[in-house]
Formats: sequence, structure tokens, C-alpha cells
Amino acid sequence: MRNEHFYPNDPADKLSLPVAADTASGAPVMVGALPGVTATAEGEGGNADGYASVWLAGVYRLPITTTTAITVGGAVYITSGGSLTPVASGNTLFGHVVEAKGTTAGEIVPVKLAKV
Repeated sequence: MRNEHFYPNDPADKLSLPVAADTASGAPVMVGALPGVTATAEGEGGNADGYASVWLAGVYRLPITTTTAITVGGAVYITSGGSLTPVASGNTLFGHVVEAKGTTAGEIVPVKLAKV
């Protein structure tokens, strides 16, 4: 996967799960309360339509949408639209940054997925 930063080792952390139509590979997703990153696009890689291979553990290089700086260990939340933000209100915990994020919108930062 193009944005993988550290490799998850447990095969149970790599599952075919339901995702929204047209979800791309490398996208942050929430499947119920499970934060993950797609390893395949929806319907590809042997997955049925509506499913993708989703990795549920690890650290991934992902874009954060806001211009807000985030220090190492800072929480990142996923919006209903699938973008990542440091804003908790109305969003769901997704993970924590493992390198500081500056004030550039769309900056790509390594994010460790939250454990549920």
C-alpha cells in the first residue's frame, strides 16, 4: 500500500470489510467503531462489490485537512465525509499523529490507528 508507514503483523488486522462505494485504496475509513485504512479500492483485490481490504492496525501516512498544528501524540478524528481533522466535536477518534503536523492544510502525516 502506498501510504503504509509501519506494517501491521496480525492477520486479523487485515480484513475484507464493507466500505462506501468508490472508496479508493489508501483511504481512511471507519467501519462501525473500527478505524482502518483501505489496502484495496472498493470491489477490487478479490473483494465483493461494497467491500475492500481494510487494515485495522499500524501507522499510515495520511493527509490532515485543517491548518491546525498537531503535536506528536495528538488525536486525529475522522469526519462523516472521511477526511481527517484534529477537531473532536461531531467527529470520531481515528488515531494519533506520530510526527508533528505543521499548519499546512492537506499535510501528510504518519497516523497510528486508535485501538478500540
